[in-house]
Amino acid sequence: MALPPPLRQHPSGALARRSLLVGTAAWYMGAVAGCTSGAKPPSPVGSSSFTGSRTTAVAASSSPGPELPTAVRWRPGPGEIQPAAKLAAVQLVEALGTWPNGQSGVRAAAGRAAALGIPSALAAQLAGQAGSLLPPADAAVIRVIDAQYGGILSDTASVLVVCDQPTLTGRTVRPGGTTVDVRLSRTSSGWGVTALHPAAPGPARPLDEAAREVFAQSRIELPPASAADIRSGAVHDSVLNAMLQLAGSYRLSVSVVRSGHPLDVFGTDRPSDHPLGRAFDVWRIDGHPVVDPATSRTLITEFMRAAAGAGSYNVGGPVQLTGGATANQFFSDDTHHDHVHIGFTA
Repeated sequence: MALPPPLRQHPSGALARRSLLVGTAAWYMGAVAGCTSGAKPPSPVGSSSFTGSRTTAVAASSSPGPELPTAVRWRPGPGEIQPAAKLAAVQLVEALGTWPNGQSGVRAAAGRAAALGIPSALAAQLAGQAGSLLPPADAAVIRVIDAQYGGILSDTASVLVVCDQPTLTGRTVRPGGTTVDVRLSRTSSGWGVTALHPAAPGPARPLDEAAREVFAQSRIELPPASAADIRSGAVHDSVLNAMLQLAGSYRLSVSVVRSGHPLDVFGTDRPSDHPLGRAFDVWRIDGHPVVDPATSRTLITEFMRAAAGAGSYNVGGPVQLTGGATANQFFSDDTHHDHVHIGFTA
């Protein structure tokens, strides 16, 4: 992705600020605009073929010097419930976490949010909550891996935006990424973002044997925040061992493990297993997105039963299964139409 030419500076005052905002917004919209219908985008940095059919590649520039990978634009595919909620969440994350050379920082991020039509006061508030979406760097590009629900009710939602974020500092391109729990509410005018809760995995610690095996297993695809969760040592071995057992039969694309997930089960005051390091979600099985109606229901149900066989007491997905070891071992609801939840008691 080519970095934009230097912005022409006008005299100080409102005209200068307006020109800077318009120039940055135009670069951002150009960065995420698709260019060739049906083109297959490259895999995001630091992942293993995460990008699915719901992204559109952007042509790379031939300009000399180090460059960030191509930007991609996430779009909801078939099978989504309330796709407008996901799109609103993703567009804000893409805007906040994608900037040209020299436009880092909270103030510039607030301008990019405002360019989406978000009121300036709310845009500034959301930019202040962006956290790990605004790493120190000269330029950055967000490439969304997946957007799944952390919860969906009639007028409120949590969308977990899982993304890579390569950055450019000087002449060095570095991989990165995060997961953001984006909260939204629905009014008569549609879905709007109300708050951001970015992942905060914590510092890395020496890996135990199970964690080393997970990282060595090519059939387990981990996004940046989930990999950092495991490196933090805060993920239980029950989760890691289940991943390894499932990888014996399936290629699983993990979306969320611990951080970047709501603390409570959405809409309740009951603690979620995710922040406790006792659960993980899978958004794609053997390369097939769970949310896609074309994905075999047999594949999904067999995977859910295999997860129960790996020790999970609480397996959720788009299909309501029967015959579990307990009455509530399997469950299904709107929140889990787009992923399989696999939880553990210890």
